[in-house]
Amino acid sequence: MPKLPPCTEAAIFLDFDGTLVDLAPTPDSIHIPDTLPALLTDLQGRAGGALVLISGRAAGDLAHWLPDFSGLIVGGHGAEWRQGGTVQPRVDVAPDSLAMLRDAASAFAGTTPSILLEEKPTGLVLHYRAQPDLQDRVETFTADLSQTHTDFEAHPAKMAIEMRPRGVGKDLAMADVMALEPYAGRTPVMIGDDTTDEPAMAWAQKQGGLGIKVGTGDTNARHRLPDTLAVHRLLKHWP
Repeated sequence: MPKLPPCTEAAIFLDFDGTLVDLAPTPDSIHIPDTLPALLTDLQGRAGGALVLISGRAAGDLAHWLPDFSGLIVGGHGAEWRQGGTVQPRVDVAPDSLAMLRDAASAFAGTTPSILLEEKPTGLVLHYRAQPDLQDRVETFTADLSQTHTDFEAHPAKMAIEMRPRGVGKDLAMADVMALEPYAGRTPVMIGDDTTDEPAMAWAQKQGGLGIKVGTGDTNARHRLPDTLAVHRLLKHWP
């Protein structure tokens, strides 16, 4: 288990899917462990409020799954924040550009039932978990899409490719959060499982903090936990 800074000295950033909850075939089929809401409430109190959920999911979607969590939720990899029960956009996404992106992705996904289109307030994801051999096809399509829809860029994720606004990332969002109270001056700790978490874990380590990778796969994080259960144990026993 990594050596953690005390709760009172840490700014704790937690990914959601694959970190707090197990991955599922579709975004809507996840299971929230019964103990998770209370675990987060307890940790938030012990950390003096310096606990952030940071995810590629929409902030409102995270709030739906964890309605008792009152802390900061960073959604869409930083494209929107939820504070005080209100979701605020952090980037400007032109509605017509987003609509054209969705139309193109919907037409592509409609050709193959195994491809799942997940629409988000500021972008979308094309999932190919149901048929992994579609990876090359999805990657080629999204690479082309980023050339024709230049407000967005393609980012690989687990069995998926995400199209999100340019200039958005969890590392950039962390830097913005760390300039605010009660996070400023604390040691950043980022826990995540996906390639989209790698820049954030690298940023935390560069600031003298910790990056903790969940599960298998290559990582720049200096620490690793095997699964979501290990994450829950770490959070429960955080000093």
